Parts: sequence; structure tokens; C-alpha cells
Amino acid sequence: MNETLAYYASPGPLTQLGVHAAWARSLSDDLRGLCAIVQGLLVHPHLASLYGLDPKALAADDLETRPADAILDRVLARDPAPLDRPRPAERRFVGNCRHHSVLLAAILRARGVPARTRCGFGRYFARDRFVDHWVCEIWEAERDAWRLVDAQIDAKQREFFQLAFDPSDVPRADFLVAGEAWQRCRTGSADPDHFGILDMAGLWFVRGNLVRDVAALARRELLPWDGWGMMSGPGVPHTADDLVLLDRAAALTLAGDAAHVARLELYDTHSAFRVPRSVFSFERGTAADLGQAVAAPARSD
Repeated sequence: MNETLAYYASPGPLTQLGVHAAWARSLSDDLRGLCAIVQGLLVHPHLASLYGLDPKALAADDLETRPADAILDRVLARDPAPLDRPRPAERRFVGNCRHHSVLLAAILRARGVPARTRCGFGRYFARDRFVDHWVCEIWEAERDAWRLVDAQIDAKQREFFQLAFDPSDVPRADFLVAGEAWQRCRTGSADPDHFGILDMAGLWFVRGNLVRDVAALARRELLPWDGWGMMSGPGVPHTADDLVLLDRAAALTLAGDAAHVARLELYDTHSAFRVPRSVFSFERGTAADLGQAVAAPARSD
């Protein structure tokens, strides 16, 4: 296994499973089965009605959980059944696409399988729009390539969104990593206002996801509403220097594994991308302390 694959085959600060690692190693190698386990533990708040749940009755504080082991701790506190046993929807952890992707990546890394989360945009949720989304990217030795896996999409969601593809093998045309979305918007081949979620869209939103994707490639998988570095709202213009740096970041995230060291150097040396100890939660309007392990340089892991 080369250096890049070895890096993603071991956990980062937020994908340590702690006491749950032995459980992850005991599971089957079947990828669809691992996705089903994740889906049986989590429920997406925006899709609660598909499972007969009232969104207003959900445990919204689950969404602020960042570490994978803390997700499983909360699952067990709610229902002590074995973790590979699906929970009734009302007893699942309330998690979004980021939580699904991070938990799958944590399970795979505990098993020594190269896996990483990717922040970007899916085009399978809304017509004529790329929606803010996270997936997992898994190394497939048989293809000698990375494979996109959407751990959130179970049978109910696949039917609801009328997906024609297998969520365990998402076509690249249907999920754009943030760097590709940035390049399309910068060259004029895509409209920035078609990238976002709810009432938020625009180049500023794509920029935020690009920063998150750079951090995720450094094994710092933050929440979709955590803010730091170059993130800001729609009213802040880009300077010429900003655009040069963001263009470089986008190119590195798309450059393949030969750019692994350069990506980590970019992350470690630029405050625009490197996650500080304290980030701002746009969801809560407060700061959140992440701890020193998350704030440490990625190359020191």
C-alpha cells in the first residue's frame, strides 16, 4: 500500500472509533452491507417523514456531534442493541449526509480500508440544481481507482429520489466534488446559483465547500455549517489573491493521488484552509472548541 492509501486507511482525529474499533473489524467486507449498517443507525432530519417521523420531535442536538465514536456512543445510549442491528427510526441518531459519510469512513479505516469523505454537490436531489452534499470515497483495488459511495441513500430514499444508479457506486457526473464545481463556475460552464441548499447558493457557497473538502482530504471532516478560514457569507467579494489560492486548491483536489503531499502542505500552511482549534458554528451562532488533535497539522498525524 502506497503512502497516500496508507494515510486514508488509518483514522484521523474525528474518525477514531476507540472502544468500537473491534466491532468495526468484526464486520463483513460487503460494502453494501456496511452502508446498510450505517443507514440502520442514522436518520436524516430532512427526510424524517419518509420514516414516519415528525421532524420537530427529533433530537436536533445530535447534529452537532463531530467524532465518529461519539455518534456510536449516542446510538448505544438510545438503544443498547448490537450496533449491526438496525434501530427503529425513532431511536436512531439524527445525522445528515456528513454524519453518514464520516461513520462509513471510520468503519472502513478501522478495518484498514482506504476511505475518505468528500464535500461537494449532488445532482440527484433536485431538478436543475446541484445540492450541497457529502459522500464517501473508497479505494477499489480492482479498478485501481477511487469509488464514490453514498452511505445515506437507502432503499426508501432511492425510490423517493428515483435514482437510476447504485448508491454504492455513484457516477462522477452525478456528484461533483467541490473543486470541480468551483472550476466549472470559474470558467463559466456552470451557473454558481445552481449550487447550494435551501435558499443558499452562489460562488461563496461553492467556496465554503471547497474549503471543507480540502480539510476532509486532510482527515478533518467538519460539520457542514462549521466556519473558519476563507468562509464567509454571500456579501463578501473575492480578492484576486483569494481566487488564485482557491483555483490552486481546486486543482489540487482534482489532481489525483500524486498531489497528496501538496494537498496536505496547502492545508497545513494556509489559514484559509487549516482548521483552527475553535470554529464558528453558523447553525448555532457560537464558537465550538474542537481540541488540539483536530487543530494539529495534518502531516503530524
